[in-house]
Amino acid sequence: MADSKITKRRATSPATATKKKTAPKRKAPSVDNPGKVLKRSRYTKAETYAIFQRFHADNPEPEGELDYVNAYTLLVAVVLSAQATDVGVNRATKHLFQIADTPEKMDALGEDKVREEIRTIGLYKTKAKNVILLSQQLLRDHGGEVPDDREELEKLPGVGRKTANVVLNIFFGQPTIAVDTHLFRLGNRIGIAPGKTPLDVEKAMERIIPPEFSLHAHHWLILHGRYICKARKPECKRCLIYDLCKSPDKEPYDATPEIAVRTAALVAAGKTRLDAE
Repeated sequence: MADSKITKRRATSPATATKKKTAPKRKAPSVDNPGKVLKRSRYTKAETYAIFQRFHADNPEPEGELDYVNAYTLLVAVVLSAQATDVGVNRATKHLFQIADTPEKMDALGEDKVREEIRTIGLYKTKAKNVILLSQQLLRDHGGEVPDDREELEKLPGVGRKTANVVLNIFFGQPTIAVDTHLFRLGNRIGIAPGKTPLDVEKAMERIIPPEFSLHAHHWLILHGRYICKARKPECKRCLIYDLCKSPDKEPYDATPEIAVRTAALVAAGKTRLDAE
């Protein structure tokens, strides 16, 4: 009779037991911490086209969420929106734009009054100063008109590339890509336009976005990042591109969410959500 083989296990006391290591949660990409960045998009041209077809079918005419009455008030609103929510900016500018909707009126209002009007917004002191300075510069260098040129816009106090791109896109109808924290996160998280910096993501977006969707692309992506593919946890059940998404953060489901199925059907029928309503 052969001896039975016995495997002995060393008893481990609770005091000496090694805790099971858990993988750290992956942080959502941010402008300051993009994490590991892909070298190229995860999507083919056909897959990218399909993604933007879905966005278009769901919302053919997307709009920015800042309130404004002309190019000047849009410029001011975008300057004020840095590190602030659009809702908060709209609340602060409701009365401000009623009394000062031109550079002349804003300059006459003065920095102290502007500061008082926007005091509910973060960094309001610096922003009030920039609003007055950019108003004065518009009067001095551009006859009070907002230029439709990125280089000229970026010369204005408080105006960076993102702000310039928003104004050029929304008011002047130029197909620019304004990379805010939502779009930066989305570009890296789903891997459609990865990059280490906002400018990298902007350039990547310009390369991959189909021309017919370029005017509205940044609106769709910003809104998707703001309300669906959120920083802390993406709401995949509400994602209209769920079955097209290649993000490693995507939640696994037994079935494709209804909104993705419905939007895909609209694309197949050559319709938009507005047509179906």
